[in-house]
Amino acid sequence: MTTGQPESPTDADLEWCYDAVHGVSRTFSITIDRLEEPMARHICLGYLLCRIADTIEDAGHIPPETQTELLATFDRLLDPDESESVGAFMDDVEPWIPEDRTDDWEVVAETPRVLRTFESLKEEPREIMREPVRELVDGMAMFTDRYATEGGLRLQTIEELEEYCWYAAGTVGTLITGLVARGTSNERAAEMRENARSFALLLQLVNIAKDVEDDYHEENNVYLPAEWLAAEDVDVEAVTDEAHHGGVTNVIQRVTGRAEGYLDDAQRYLEVVPEHHGNRLSAWAIPYLLAVGTLRELRERPEDVVREGDVKVSRAEVFALLQQFEDGVSRSRLDELRRKMAEQPLHQ
Repeated sequence: MTTGQPESPTDADLEWCYDAVHGVSRTFSITIDRLEEPMARHICLGYLLCRIADTIEDAGHIPPETQTELLATFDRLLDPDESESVGAFMDDVEPWIPEDRTDDWEVVAETPRVLRTFESLKEEPREIMREPVRELVDGMAMFTDRYATEGGLRLQTIEELEEYCWYAAGTVGTLITGLVARGTSNERAAEMRENARSFALLLQLVNIAKDVEDDYHEENNVYLPAEWLAAEDVDVEAVTDEAHHGGVTNVIQRVTGRAEGYLDDAQRYLEVVPEHHGNRLSAWAIPYLLAVGTLRELRERPEDVVREGDVKVSRAEVFALLQQFEDGVSRSRLDELRRKMAEQPLHQ
């Protein structure tokens, strides 16, 4: 496919992909709504490809060795030098698609639609996206294989947690940076690449800190470092037991502190991200500021992660933040909004 070839996914396929993102991710739904074409479709399709792999990796009902095989097959689908058929992948994955499908599994069931829409893109953005997506898929396959005998992920150290975060989110950051840095100066692109990892790790560590209960009970995964749990006399298989709430809360606070260490570099990423090819600052500033608000909630009530499994920014604060961007927000206001949301909910 040549670079100049027009993008021509069917309207129905592209509309379905946009609807699918709104179903599977509140954060990326906000991002897609803020972007314009062609960036909106590029980010939408890149995210859905990653979501297919993520859903398989998170599936607690699929044996780890089968997860690894499915991810390897999906990777071959993305390799232009391979002849893997999407039909073969669907034959392998369909027995594992729950009868009562969630939105995530609906995306997996529609893998052929997502792939053909992705392959309809122009060559340049498509190839920028392909390698980061494949790196994510390969990384997830590596982790499911590494912990195949455990039945789920049981990360051991903070270094391993951040390695996992790289594959789960850093690769997505590489994809985004590759798309939005096109046509900008070498210096600006280099600064974006330098800080993209921090932006991605911030968002992923926040998710891990707030989702401990769901990750264990729904996915059979424990991302909190086993060495930090051991320091609190908590066994990884007892991470949600009431008797260990205090110790797990301490570990959640340590992960929260680690995430906070990435705030400054993540903000530097936002300060240089260009607004062209349909990209908009607000698409990435809003998730960043929502992470700031979630970190505030985690600092103030970390015990609610294990007691209630529900620490997040309220809908009222999300709405108040979106209102801030209705008429656009200059980069100079990022500091102000960050300080406000670090101290109290924005709508108060």
